[in-house]
Amino acid sequence: MHFLCKIANIGVNRITSIFWNQNSPIQIFILIFLLITSAIRAQEIKIDSLKKELALHTKKDTVKVNLLIELSKSYSTADINRSNEKAQEAYDLAKALNYKKGTANSLLRLSNNALRNSERDNAENYTLKAFEICKELKDPDCIYASYTSLGKIAYLNGKFDKATDFYKKALELSIKNGDSLVQAKMYNHIGTSRYRKGNFDEAIDLFKKAADISEQLGEEKLNLDILNNIGAICLNQGRYTEALTYFNKCLSIHITNDEKEDIAVSSYNISAVYYELKQYDKTLDHLDIALNIYRELDDKKQISRTLINKGAVYADLKDFENALSYMTKSINLSKEINDKTELSGGNFQLGDLYFLMDQPKNALKHYKACLEISESIEDKIYSCHAHIGLAKTYASLKNYSNALIHAENGKKIANELELLPQQILVYKTLATIYSAKGNYKKALESHQQFKLLNDSLFNKENIEKIAQLEYEYKYRQALDSASIRELKLTKTVMSTSQDLAKTKQNYLWAVIGILVISILSGSLVFYQKYKNVKVKNQNIITEQRLLRSQMTPHFIFNSLSVLQGMILNKEEKKSITYLSKFSKLLRLVLENSRDKIVPLIQELDAIDNYMILQNMDANSPYDYSLVVDENININLFLVPPMLIQPFIENAIEHAFSINQEHREIEVHLSFNNQKLSCTITDNGVGIDAMLQKTNTKKKSLATTITSERLNLLSKDFNMPGSVFVEDRKKYNEQGTKVTLIIPYKIIKNS
Repeated sequence: MHFLCKIANIGVNRITSIFWNQNSPIQIFILIFLLITSAIRAQEIKIDSLKKELALHTKKDTVKVNLLIELSKSYSTADINRSNEKAQEAYDLAKALNYKKGTANSLLRLSNNALRNSERDNAENYTLKAFEICKELKDPDCIYASYTSLGKIAYLNGKFDKATDFYKKALELSIKNGDSLVQAKMYNHIGTSRYRKGNFDEAIDLFKKAADISEQLGEEKLNLDILNNIGAICLNQGRYTEALTYFNKCLSIHITNDEKEDIAVSSYNISAVYYELKQYDKTLDHLDIALNIYRELDDKKQISRTLINKGAVYADLKDFENALSYMTKSINLSKEINDKTELSGGNFQLGDLYFLMDQPKNALKHYKACLEISESIEDKIYSCHAHIGLAKTYASLKNYSNALIHAENGKKIANELELLPQQILVYKTLATIYSAKGNYKKALESHQQFKLLNDSLFNKENIEKIAQLEYEYKYRQALDSASIRELKLTKTVMSTSQDLAKTKQNYLWAVIGILVISILSGSLVFYQKYKNVKVKNQNIITEQRLLRSQMTPHFIFNSLSVLQGMILNKEEKKSITYLSKFSKLLRLVLENSRDKIVPLIQELDAIDNYMILQNMDANSPYDYSLVVDENININLFLVPPMLIQPFIENAIEHAFSINQEHREIEVHLSFNNQKLSCTITDNGVGIDAMLQKTNTKKKSLATTITSERLNLLSKDFNMPGSVFVEDRKKYNEQGTKVTLIIPYKIIKNS
């Protein structure tokens, strides 16, 4: 599944891709609730103030028209019906007074409300009427607002070139009038339209121009929207660290300013990063926060988008019932508001869901619908997704000709737009197609390209950077929250102290005492959280090092060379057997690496395949044996993956001399005194001789990494785990003996 990253459009509707994880989900919800409550209260105060002014101003004049327009604007996020009522009242009064500017502004308010209700035809009619009046008045602000409104309507209808034309007209007028703020806004709007056409480089240049101007003008709100847009492009291109930096910066300021709609946008965007990193708990927490805000705002477009993404998460979690429920709700809502962009994305997500559910015919139907809609609105990103979806579905149906056509189309767009996640998927699909068609050369080339791109996306450095960035952001958020609380309490203390008599000074000191205790308590809690984050980061690093030690590049490339030799020597049966074993081994290694624990039978199967592959090319095959005691049910024991294989590989690489003919490797699993132990023995030169030969006391990489990993697993499983390497000469035998004490869990046999 995918989250289809969107971009922010300033104004009525947000068009973006998901919340920060400052503390626990409960704390996040509490903080958002307080911010929303605060914002609502501020809005209510403003509305009450305007209502009082209107009640006092009984004269029907231009001042009353302007007050009605302001009241309509204040109602727009809280009560859209009241907002329409006041805008219509302003329009009627302005028409009666022949107050043309008031007439135009009230029409623009009605247009804005119509857009919020997804009534685009009505919105366009209101705006065109306002535009005629604005041109007659030659009022630049009114003309800018009309062009912007027409651009938004065209944008939401998927007519991105038409939207660009409207924005460019406003830009030309603003340059002529020297209006820098409007220039910045128009550069940003044009950038969003070029983005939707797939022109990422042009879009980023436009966003940077807008950012430079807004920063010079000190327009923080506009600058944040622009940074959010750049972050959305980075997210689409798989540059997750950069995207997270932009989104976190926006979110920090929105929280400080109590801007709930912008909090929802940033939350929605940040969760897209966590989704790509497969951190589904965080993703769902942040989506729920965004969804609650959008429901309060009655923003149907954003509700639809958030629901479809929740469905994508549940699909990845194999909870198909929930996934289908959320996606169906989203599609129905998109149809209700006639949103082609969301319909395109929704059909794509449903296609992915049916593909996962092994219903290829339904998947094809929705992928084709997505392709048809996306091409009609010239949306290259959705077109790319649809082509790749069709390719993998046709491949699953063994219709490789159609699969290849769509895969090549998808690859062309993905390469053109530099969409890294889609490039990875399309090359993986091409490798499958070419392999099935018997074109092993292109299959190998596609697989190598897939491996290269995939490694660049999920390398150790990238994972560590994101973990570090997340920690730094949490730290900064904690400090900011503490500072805000301290500032508010200090203001309260200062205000109270002016009114208190000397006899009540004790209350002041009590408040200060509570403040100090609160800060100290908060610092202690944060320190504990810091320790937890540090342990988690260490776990991530160890797991990454383990992944690299599981199968060395030397072994993989050597295996590919052996396979190439077999093919060139026309050893068809042998090469097919070799390729089958090799692909099965790679699949097992990758699947085992993804899970925290796996069935023991699955782990042993990977070891068997590894040894079979080694013996197929060995001049002198290894005498390999695997012995499992009778009291071990390999189907019920769950163990951490890839603990045994590195030591077998170590034995093959280093244990035997070049001239040694009879080479033995024995793996023995036993279960005594509630301890699961595994011994790996060989009849090679012995560990002592190996250390003397290399003249070093340095431990092997497999031993070091496994020791670190077992220490962490011991704490997690709450049982001992260790590794011990010794020379067998102490038992009057030849070779090396490795003893592993493996933490485990047992499935209760129902």
